[in-house]
Amino acid sequence: MISIIVPFYKSENTVEPLYEALCALERRIPGETFEFVFIEDCGGDGSWNAIGALAERDPRVKAVQFSRNFGQHYGISAGLELCSGDWAVVMDCDMQDRPEEIPRLHAKAMEGYDVVCARRGKRKDPLWKRAASVMFAAVFSWLSGMRYDPEVANFRILSRKTIDAYCSMGERLRFFGGQLEWLGFANGYVDVEHGERHDGKSSYTLRKLINLAVDTVIAYSDKPLRISVKSGFLIALGSFLYALLLVFKKFALGIPVEGWTSMMVSLWFLGGIIIANLGIIGIYLGKTFDETKKRPLYVISKRINI
Repeated sequence: MISIIVPFYKSENTVEPLYEALCALERRIPGETFEFVFIEDCGGDGSWNAIGALAERDPRVKAVQFSRNFGQHYGISAGLELCSGDWAVVMDCDMQDRPEEIPRLHAKAMEGYDVVCARRGKRKDPLWKRAASVMFAAVFSWLSGMRYDPEVANFRILSRKTIDAYCSMGERLRFFGGQLEWLGFANGYVDVEHGERHDGKSSYTLRKLINLAVDTVIAYSDKPLRISVKSGFLIALGSFLYALLLVFKKFALGIPVEGWTSMMVSLWFLGGIIIANLGIIGIYLGKTFDETKKRPLYVISKRINI
């Protein structure tokens, strides 16, 4: 069985077209049956009504609605925990991840890969979003020490071994691609065509993308803390050398020490560095505090066929 996992958020007009496109795949992958795990992330539109109607007429559709908006990566986690397939395909709901590419992912997986990622060549996204992805990939790879390809998003197929290993990871900060990279299973890649959005626009604003990037870096790297420590030592060393220079100028050359301007600039600079470092430490402590609460990753309000 292949489980198709799709988180939905404000996408009521794509539910039926996506379902029909997925149903047509059974003829292209002989010998495999399908189930569809659709997670509605409380977008406030008619997505749940459309998904619920599908689930009522097709028992293969497992329908879930969260109690509130938890986020896309939590929807993926819920889908993987609830699916029954030997393989699971994770994809977005906007049909930019083209269902027609799933047989190619499956065929590649049959070569012996536990994870096969869809690699988008020409992304049909705004320029700012493509540039942000490249910048994030570079920064994340440098800070975390893990390889991250900006042309790869969530669209991929996973083996049952990979699904079970992913579901055993209980941290609250979820980053689907980063978690799979950390697991280290054999990865394959298929170059795919990136489709046009079927309806509406992306719910990921620049602010949401920045928040996701910050959370992801904190979850997978302590390098910001190490950088803050090193910067503190460098500033202290620079201050000590500057003090030696002032003493030398005063007693060896007879040049008086300059007044308030340099001192105030130094104070403001050091104060800013200290506050920034305290902020970095505070963010890490806050995320650690969230982890110690042991709250569930998500809460399900409604479910059908589960």
